[in-house]
Amino acid sequence: KLVAEVLIGLSRALCVPVTAVLVFRFLANSNRVAVSRLQRQAYGRQYPLLLVRTDGSTVHIRYKEPKKILMLPLDSNTLPEAERKARLRRKFPTKLRAREEEDAFGKLDMEKYKKFWKK
Repeated sequence: KLVAEVLIGLSRALCVPVTAVLVFRFLANSNRVAVSRLQRQAYGRQYPLLLVRTDGSTVHIRYKEPKKILMLPLDSNTLPEAERKARLRRKFPTKLRAREEEDAFGKLDMEKYKKFWKK
């Protein structure tokens, strides 16, 4: 009885890899492409990318577009009030007031150059 249990356990242990190999060979068949669609959520190539988080830490990820670095946006609600206002001032600068430009010919004496106009 003990020998039979050992043989059954041994046969189960040996059969699992064999069936796994057979199933894998079936899934790796080239005809599978024509029978079914690709079983993935996202299709196509993904490129390596360095993701920079808001705290400055970096993570290497795969992304759909070929870029080098991707920075996550900073949450302005977590910043101190002074820094938040400074960032807003840099983002939306005040428009300069338009100065009245002086006429370029206002300071010139036209009578002085009148001789050049006569024929």
